[in-house]
Amino acid sequence: MRIAMLSLHTCPLATLGGKDTGGMNVYVRDLTRELGRRGLAVDVFTRSQDEHQPHVKEDLGYGNRVIHVPAGPEVPLPKETLYRHVGEFVGGVREFARDHGVHYDVLHAHYWLSGAAAASLREVWGTPFALMFHTLGRMKNRIAQTDGERESDLRVQTETELMRSADRVIAATPAERAQIQWLYRAPVDRVAVIPPGVDTGLFYPRRADEAKARIGVDPGRILLVFVGRIEPLKGLETLLRALAQLRDRGVCQCNQLALSIIGGDPDDPAARNAEMARIKTLRDELDLEGMVTFLGKQDQDTLPDYYAAADAVVMPSHYESFGMVALEAMACGTPVIASEVGGLAFLVKDGETGFHVPDRDPAALADRICTIITDPLLRARMGGQAAEYAQSYSWRLIAERMLTVYAELAGEKARA
Repeated sequence: MRIAMLSLHTCPLATLGGKDTGGMNVYVRDLTRELGRRGLAVDVFTRSQDEHQPHVKEDLGYGNRVIHVPAGPEVPLPKETLYRHVGEFVGGVREFARDHGVHYDVLHAHYWLSGAAAASLREVWGTPFALMFHTLGRMKNRIAQTDGERESDLRVQTETELMRSADRVIAATPAERAQIQWLYRAPVDRVAVIPPGVDTGLFYPRRADEAKARIGVDPGRILLVFVGRIEPLKGLETLLRALAQLRDRGVCQCNQLALSIIGGDPDDPAARNAEMARIKTLRDELDLEGMVTFLGKQDQDTLPDYYAAADAVVMPSHYESFGMVALEAMACGTPVIASEVGGLAFLVKDGETGFHVPDRDPAALADRICTIITDPLLRARMGGQAAEYAQSYSWRLIAERMLTVYAELAGEKARA
């Protein structure tokens, strides 16, 4: 079986933590690798954003290819602008398949832009497609607090159409399946619930003192870690205000507790990342300079040491369709404190693998952080349970479920 993965707006080889790089990149990369291990041939198509990069790379191993398709200027572009280049992207995919004599049995599209491309390819090839949205425009609009945070009508309309036309929609959790039905009035008979997986060969428990030494953190210091894009829906303001409350309560001093923020570019001018500038200003206003460090984007291979070194990983998001960071942290044996929203409410087991907290509630978040950092036995117990629980999300198991979907789609096409 040959699979075409479509990830139009972002490349699975990109460094994580940028404006458009995160859990979806990890998902496409690791699923492709696992399918390759099983002998499937996978081509990942993404839009070229750098004319100096080779258009075909084999960095994912096992004969898998990442094909960078020129579609519009080979520079990063806003998503709504990218929609105008979907037709050109589809043409590039067709040209590659024709020139290389390749036939694909199934298309697996990621995000609404790739879904639009997959629908066009199905019209030409008759190839069925599965679609995973990763986030939902209507859900993001429900938590948006400014017009600038709202998703476009174009995105919402396109998602609505694709939910009815895709051969399969892959939802990360039962909650996302319900959101598809509730917010989009879409039928769910073709929605399969399959969560993302985790690379248990990379993310596994290691000694916290050794991990702290490798990342240059004093072994006696309490460490909290945040990993993610620097954007309003990630809730960093709530986390900083919780830290200020901990300090004011006398729970810890700035020389005892450290928060490492991984993601974004701390040297970006405010015009390029207004949220980074806002959060850095808030850190200074709250007098947390000695406690909070912005580390910028980090390579995926360095993340396990940060997770393992942390007393807790904190995800104060206002919305997460799943929460890959939480899963990676738990696989490393680290408890997670997360907002009780979206996929995080499903993934993190409250009181077992970490804690849930109400969204936008610094006091509640401070309480849970205090509980974990002052109770080493609880922290160790939760960490052990988290690592054990994460094993059920091994890519080996998740890919098996995805293969079932591919086989169903290929079989339906054959019968048709």
